[in-house]
Amino acid sequence: MIMRTITLIIIHCSATPEGRRLDFETCRRDHIRHRGFTDIGYHFYITRDGEIHRGRPLEKVGAHCKNHNRHSIGICYEGGLSADCTPADTRTLMQKGSMLALLRELRLLFPKALIVGHHDLNPVKPCPCFDAVKEYRF
Repeated sequence: MIMRTITLIIIHCSATPEGRRLDFETCRRDHIRHRGFTDIGYHFYITRDGEIHRGRPLEKVGAHCKNHNRHSIGICYEGGLSADCTPADTRTLMQKGSMLALLRELRLLFPKALIVGHHDLNPVKPCPCFDAVKEYRF
């Protein structure tokens, strides 16, 4: 297996309001049907119950952050909007725990990769609706 050079681990939110669900398969179908992707754009998707779903294989380029897909891994958590649809950190404790465990695992594989939020690379977007650089500085 040929592994890509990974310099970034990019955190995203699904922009799903509190009280609504966007499960992994629905997100995958949306990416295929409405965005024309061959698969979900992310490498990992974390639902509100903390379950980590594998999306694209790590050796495949994702489709989650323009101009940065070739050298990054994309992780998305279900949520990111308050019930009234304003950007908010809606991660559950289970999501926070799963995200931390996943990031620690990925850091073992890619020790030099920077962990950033989508917003850090595209300031027009509020995604992931929290400061990923500050939170995951380890």
